[in-house]
Amino acid sequence: MKHHRIGTIGVLVLALVLAGMPMLAMGDTTQLGGNTSPATQAQIAKQVRHNLLMLPYYGVFDNLQYELQGDHVVLSGQVVWPILKSDAENAVKRVAGVSGVTNNIQVLPLSPFDNQIRFAEYRAIFGQDSLYRYAMGVNPSIHIIVDNGHVTLVGYVGNKMDSNLAYIAANGVPGVFSVTNKLQVG
Repeated sequence: MKHHRIGTIGVLVLALVLAGMPMLAMGDTTQLGGNTSPATQAQIAKQVRHNLLMLPYYGVFDNLQYELQGDHVVLSGQVVWPILKSDAENAVKRVAGVSGVTNNIQVLPLSPFDNQIRFAEYRAIFGQDSLYRYAMGVNPSIHIIVDNGHVTLVGYVGNKMDSNLAYIAANGVPGVFSVTNKLQVG
């Protein structure tokens, strides 16, 4: 089994983030199997990844993952916008060689409380001098998932210290029930 994480397609200005436009996080799991060759699997995985990265509302507050089981794709993760769940499925269905899609993406509850936490977490984490660089560029590598007051950090950081700093910053936000740090050092 082969695991990958990939990030966002673009960073919107902070004004868009504050206006509620999400950014994103994405990963994939590839299982070679079925009657598809490894080369075909790699082509399918590359195209699935590309199509998911091109989704317009995929942002720092989303986490998309996919798993290839032969020529069948299983989508998972969490998204803020309900349309992103159906858009992800439709984007993957169009990939040549994909025979079917199972959509297990969770739509996070619509909650003003969670939105306040998202923005507070964004400011707390990316306001750190040593962490702001993870929000810069085309593919932010730290993603903030908030589900009913529970925060999960996913993505990649450069070293263990940055992972710990992000975790400490996330824990310092008032109103958060728990923080789970799933940041990988890479």
